[in-house]
Amino acid sequence: MSLLRSTAIMIALPAAALAADPELTVFDWAGFEEPDIFRGYIEQHGQGPSFAFYGDDDEAFQKLASGFRADVAHPCSQMVSKYRDAGLIEPWDTSRIPAFDSIDERFLDSEIFRDSEGVWYIPVDWGAAAIAYNTDTVPVEDVATLQVFVDPKYQGRTSLPDSSDDVWALAYLATGTTDWEDVTEEQFQAAADWLREAHQNVVAYWADPAEQAQLMASGAVDVTWSWNDVLSILQNDGYPVGFQREPAEGSSTFFCGFVNLKNGPGSEDKTYDFINAWMEPRSAKGLLDTIGYGHTSTVAMETIADEPAVQLGLSDIDAPVLAQTPNDPAQRERQLAEFERIKAGF
Repeated sequence: MSLLRSTAIMIALPAAALAADPELTVFDWAGFEEPDIFRGYIEQHGQGPSFAFYGDDDEAFQKLASGFRADVAHPCSQMVSKYRDAGLIEPWDTSRIPAFDSIDERFLDSEIFRDSEGVWYIPVDWGAAAIAYNTDTVPVEDVATLQVFVDPKYQGRTSLPDSSDDVWALAYLATGTTDWEDVTEEQFQAAADWLREAHQNVVAYWADPAEQAQLMASGAVDVTWSWNDVLSILQNDGYPVGFQREPAEGSSTFFCGFVNLKNGPGSEDKTYDFINAWMEPRSAKGLLDTIGYGHTSTVAMETIADEPAVQLGLSDIDAPVLAQTPNDPAQRERQLAEFERIKAGF
């Protein structure tokens, strides 16, 4: 019951209640307002920034494109091209980010993030998408395959994220595709057919990890496609949750970061103070403990390398991995449209 109360509060808490420094507005995923992630900013300015929240990447983009004003936003990697194409962001001055060179190069390996015009994206966090399940009710052999999501045994007992990128990563993996950067028509159709079949078992599409955790804690869901977040929430409350990252077909990884929004209403100096606080090595521990994610800074990751949560949710695995790197924007829009049709029952 304590979990249900805390998640209900998290869902209901208005963004205005988290207003703090009026000179910096961060547009972010719920949960990233945790002070231990940007402790240096609070020590420097006496309070955290003001936060406004969104539930998924496409919602955030649409709100900003419609005129909502903030100083920074926190999209995942496959969204950055949309922000650039829409003219919503400007390059970062990396000379003002001393720890920039500590970012693992694999998170910057795209001309979408860094080109002759500058650095458009500061990757800060990364995680996994895999099977979370109730270890009391789901045999481990059932989650040895992604086909658990289409198993009639689990009809009305599964949940998927209301996130096009994550469900398509799942569907591609389940149908044998481990790289979505050059998807054929046959691969797309196979994944779409599989998603339609999986939809028949879904009791709910979760919008954020708090809602997902509540679905599992209430007993409504036994198997879900999950980020690392839900492990932190449920394990802290003693819920019997497992995280299967090595089913036969594999699992997925993703990473997210900050973009510098054009014409932000706040202080540019404080924008850089916030990013620098995020890039401090000590932020990795706060990020891991509260969200369950890894840090993109190799220096920061070294400080948490031996943590059990890293071993469970972020270590190398012996299974295929579909990395959610930037893919073709037209293909992504097609996937988004098809996902909406599937959810509507078509």
